Amino acid sequence: MVVSFERHQDGDDVHVLRDVMVPMRDGVHLATDIYRPARGGVPLAAALPVLLERTPYNKLGTNHADGSRARPEPLSKPQIAASFARAGYVVAVQDCRGRYASQGVFEKYLSEGTDGVDTLQWLLAQPWCDGRIGSFGLSYGAHTQAAMASLSAPGLRAMVLDSGGFSSAYHSGIRQGGAFELKQATWAYRHALLSPETARDPERRAVLEAEDLREWFAHMPWSKGHSPLRAAPEYEDYLLDQWRSGSFGPYWRQVGLYARGYYADFPQAPVIMMSSWFDPYARTAVENFHGLTAEGRGPVKLVLGPWTHGQRSVSHAGDVDFGEAAPLDGNIAPDYLALRLAWFDRHLKGLDAPDYLPSPVKIFVMGGGSGKRDAQGRLVHGGQWRDEENWPPPGARPTAFFLHPDGGLAQAPAEAGQREFLFDPGHPVPTIGGAIASGAPVMAAGAFDQRETPEIFGAAAPFRPLRERDDIVVFETAPLAQDTEVTGPVAATLYVSSSAPDTDITIKLIDVYPPSSDWPEGFAMNLTHGILRLRYRDSFEAPAMMVPGTIYRVTIEAFPTANLFAAGHRIRLDVSSSNFPHFDVNPNSGEPEGQADRRQVARNRIHMGPDHPSIIALPLVTRP
Repeated sequence: MVVSFERHQDGDDVHVLRDVMVPMRDGVHLATDIYRPARGGVPLAAALPVLLERTPYNKLGTNHADGSRARPEPLSKPQIAASFARAGYVVAVQDCRGRYASQGVFEKYLSEGTDGVDTLQWLLAQPWCDGRIGSFGLSYGAHTQAAMASLSAPGLRAMVLDSGGFSSAYHSGIRQGGAFELKQATWAYRHALLSPETARDPERRAVLEAEDLREWFAHMPWSKGHSPLRAAPEYEDYLLDQWRSGSFGPYWRQVGLYARGYYADFPQAPVIMMSSWFDPYARTAVENFHGLTAEGRGPVKLVLGPWTHGQRSVSHAGDVDFGEAAPLDGNIAPDYLALRLAWFDRHLKGLDAPDYLPSPVKIFVMGGGSGKRDAQGRLVHGGQWRDEENWPPPGARPTAFFLHPDGGLAQAPAEAGQREFLFDPGHPVPTIGGAIASGAPVMAAGAFDQRETPEIFGAAAPFRPLRERDDIVVFETAPLAQDTEVTGPVAATLYVSSSAPDTDITIKLIDVYPPSSDWPEGFAMNLTHGILRLRYRDSFEAPAMMVPGTIYRVTIEAFPTANLFAAGHRIRLDVSSSNFPHFDVNPNSGEPEGQADRRQVARNRIHMGPDHPSIIALPLVTRP
């Protein structure tokens, strides 16, 4: 344990105990830094509220998301902790099990419930803790909060979960629609390099650093000893376990992966659930909001912005800009630090702090911008914040848009017909943006023109618009006669058949800009997407192969969204069977997931008409 005294420019000071080794129930000790308000180097004697952050990303590190509009350079975790300490809190920042200065072996997500509870109990026993604890954290730091809250979380009185906190990791975050999210593989590789075991073993580090992750992604599936993680077996093991655990069974109902099963056990604590349209945890935030509200927990506030993962202080996501209204800073609160401090001041200290979230729901509705190209080359899509009493907004009306055999998408029912495409798992549709996190170096999050370019993993010359691929079928409306808002959950119900015993069906909702002087070929902006592995068409618990040629009615859920389609634009739905490398590729063979030895081409069909009314349900918002 190291004791330090830190003086800050404004004359306040903070007393820090570094690497306090907090005992867990199994004898492992977790390194924890304790920040306390001090005067003249002496910590204040009074018992105070405590704020806790548990992180696998280094308690001394810096997160790229912790900048602000006024100060783009991110604050480090010690700087943020010191800011909270100067505001009258004791702050505990802890390295998760098996990460950085902490003991034990890291197994992603599965130790965070009990480790969090043991840490809370330790904090409550300290003389400087007044019994009131708040928690905060982004991404994995939000997962750790939901995990300990699932075990009742003694002393926890207020929470801020930013872009994480699995409602069900099987349904969104690790898997979606039965498919495996390969951001888990890029995350595992990057953090195996940063693990304590790698720091202690030069040979292990050398092997990991020599791996070419893009080359490995071109050769899947992986197996034990045959992956870019073969030198880090603890990371390889948990990754392969998650990849191969295709059915929704006991593994996926564990604490840390399945808050849905534990909402009644959450403490009675006010919660902010924050995420964004191009983040993989928007569905998690919505489900947690509903689940906790239904159990009488809270109050619960839901914030959904137009950002990528944690990028709440910028106005763009990918190649699209949403305008000066988009950042949290200056539009919801002065900045993210001020938002959290006011939340804790109100709910831990009982102060009359600013109420930056007066309504239960705050959403950013994308759209309404000029459509021009800005100085950075981005599409100016625009948008605005709106307060709502619930999600989806009370004015949202699910409306069926029918898929037509000629490629139309309309509220009028379709005539009988079908569209067919060949899905070759050796040449999957490349991922171009979307709700992604931790995808580098093979994929990026955000909104992009749906067009292949040399930078996109898996794209090939002549780098066509995606709609020109033979393995995508496109359905779109006529140019809209008036502005049309779509805000809420999005799902497609399709009638499909295949020549294969198993295949995937993907959907993607797109706002199609007409050609203009800035965009001579128009701009096809992705909004949300979904996927379903058809062996799970009836049940995620009990997969069943298809009978080739048989028509099945299936529902594919997409991430929620909020977008104003301007008059003259088209609403477009792309249907295909892959979105790689966001999701693993289905070999169409019906073999166990993550272990296939062979691939086969699938002839997939979408059926339409009175007997097979394939639709996408869009939540249209009407305003007085």
